[in-house]
Amino acid sequence: MPELPEVETVRRGLQPVLEGARLVNVEARRPDLRFPFPERFSERLAGKTVTALGRRAKYLTMHIEDGPVLICHLGMSGSFRVETAGSSDIPGTFHHERPKSAAHDHVVFDVASPKGERSRVIFNDPRRFGFMLFAEGAPDTHPMLAGLGIEPTGNALDGPLLAALLKGRRSPLKAALLDQRLIAGLGNIYVSEALWRAGLSPLREAGTIAGSGKKAKQQCERLAESIRSVIADAIAAGGSSLRDYVQADGSLGYFQHSFAVYDREGQPCSKPGCSGHIERIVQSGRSTFYCRTCQR
Repeated sequence: MPELPEVETVRRGLQPVLEGARLVNVEARRPDLRFPFPERFSERLAGKTVTALGRRAKYLTMHIEDGPVLICHLGMSGSFRVETAGSSDIPGTFHHERPKSAAHDHVVFDVASPKGERSRVIFNDPRRFGFMLFAEGAPDTHPMLAGLGIEPTGNALDGPLLAALLKGRRSPLKAALLDQRLIAGLGNIYVSEALWRAGLSPLREAGTIAGSGKKAKQQCERLAESIRSVIADAIAAGGSSLRDYVQADGSLGYFQHSFAVYDREGQPCSKPGCSGHIERIVQSGRSTFYCRTCQR
């Protein structure tokens, strides 16, 4: 499933096309994705202007003039594609092969920029695990977004806050970091990478780094910085392309070439001075990759 950096990359790719543009026509080509489309879905969007395109955790939020907020989730295989009249070039070094049929193009937004330039934004989702829902009020009050924790971007997530979130928790550290009620948008890939950067074992009890001692404080600060940096690096690289993930312009992300542990089972640990190898274990049904030599 695309994680926060992938969704942020998609948002940035769509933003120049959608923000300030008018939705000339919206076509839903089937009645549902993971959930049924809202009633009068196309009718309530057509003719309206997109005032802002945001992101909360792994959700895209499309703010509509005098209308609801459209909450979009990519699911396992969803992606947006931008087509501009007169241009068939797709920027990027790596390219995701376009489907030969429109069978999985489920939603089409025909948009017009303030200058009158026309484009099409197409949502393609072969597995149909994505969804589009309306938030009638503030998006953070919608059941899908209510209760989400702090974003792992910016400096708000620091050592003291992370310690407060983890205090008293006896679950494995990795499981605690994947709890969306604590930190919103962190997923399996980037938690593994952040724990490796911080030199902390995914198996250790989460609350052990939330104590008042100097060592615990240093561990919490190091982990908070590692989370922020791995997310920032992945966003700067355009996300990670695993299985079906594709950016809005059709190109693939690059951060997978920088993985230190994820999907590197059996390979030597790349941390300077470490003689260990990357192992794969299963936690709560998910693969965890780590080096037991330098992650304690």
